[in-house]
Amino acid sequence: MGTDPAGTVERNGRPARWFHAGVYVTVIVLLATGWWLQLGQEGRPSVLARATGASDAELHTVTGWVLAGLTALAAVVGARGWRTFWRESVRFHRGDAAWFRRWPAAIFTGRFGWHEGRFDPGQRIANLVLVVTLLALVVSGVGLALVSGGPAFVWFLLVHRWATYVVTPVVVGHVIIASGILPGYRGVWRAMHLGGHLRRTDATRVWPAWTDRHPR
Repeated sequence: MGTDPAGTVERNGRPARWFHAGVYVTVIVLLATGWWLQLGQEGRPSVLARATGASDAELHTVTGWVLAGLTALAAVVGARGWRTFWRESVRFHRGDAAWFRRWPAAIFTGRFGWHEGRFDPGQRIANLVLVVTLLALVVSGVGLALVSGGPAFVWFLLVHRWATYVVTPVVVGHVIIASGILPGYRGVWRAMHLGGHLRRTDATRVWPAWTDRHPR
């Protein structure tokens, strides 16, 4: 991580950005096709199905295998990054409750409470939920692809369905926050795009202690 003369700080390196891009593209496709099928639209091709020439079920299955491959690749190649991510996500501090009390207003004012660590308290919870539910989706999805019926199929389907119910609002919330459309989170989208650099003022507002550890 570093800074440049323009007053920015690098939040994420290239491997993390590319992995994040791969995950969010596959997850968006999976949620779009999965919900389309769940709502009983299997006989009507979605926009994605018409664009690719594949059925929604086929597109959902293929994309699921891509996500499974990304997960396996990250576990092998990015083991060190995963350890850091996990360690930072499960680390909670005494002042986190105060941060949560200020958070509803801060998303509009930008006056977030102080917190330690790379992730804010809300991110830590979202990280844990996303990791657990996405792993549940990958494992149950692989199970559904490999098992043709019986009790195991029913169990995999139940896990897959409920993991989808849990992960959908978390993903939607993450997209809204990460897009920077909320005043308190303006500029944060740069952390995962355009080289991973964001303005130091934006980084200080959202991740104060982390930014302090990265001098000018």
